[in-house]
Amino acid sequence: MDLPELVGSLVALRPLSEEHIADLLEAARDRSSYAYTTVPDGRRAMEEYVLGLIAARENGETIPLAQICRRSESCVGVTRFLNIRVEPPGRSPYAVEIGGTWLAGAAQRTGINVDAKLQLLRHAFETWRVGRVDLVTDARNAQSRRAIRAIGAVEEGVLRNWQPSRARGEEGRLRDSAMHAIVGADWPAVRSLIERRLQQLST
Repeated sequence: MDLPELVGSLVALRPLSEEHIADLLEAARDRSSYAYTTVPDGRRAMEEYVLGLIAARENGETIPLAQICRRSESCVGVTRFLNIRVEPPGRSPYAVEIGGTWLAGAAQRTGINVDAKLQLLRHAFETWRVGRVDLVTDARNAQSRRAIRAIGAVEEGVLRNWQPSRARGEEGRLRDSAMHAIVGADWPAVRSLIERRLQQLST
């Protein structure tokens, strides 16, 4: 389940490592707030966050990736594959979720997130040949829901009290989650849509 570097026109996705901590601290400071996403505040919290994701990768629970802006070569955020469903063990997954994503403020609306989604989806559908990719967000996060629909994912509904809230100050509470998916039959049209969006962003 180890991934090679996934390289797009705007972003390179590389396995998350301790060497990304300093850049991620800067990226986290570049946002006034992360209302619905867990983003560590301070060096110790960031170290624990990165080391925790690395440990989860070694346990096969997730595949965390550093988002590297190709123009600056700096790490501007994190994304990952999670909820990796494999049957029987040892085979490529039949379904995955893309999530745990956050970016520095300066990297938002630059096309980096769109390019990253293209690289992740391409790997999922064309290398692993999954049948489904989930994209899940806090039901209150209207901006995230719009962005997910804009890349062609289908919103399938809201599951109440689906998972722990990631919003600051809501530790121990459950949140409603808006569920979206792209299935194998959707992928050719979704890929064309995302590629057109990237072309528009680069002109």
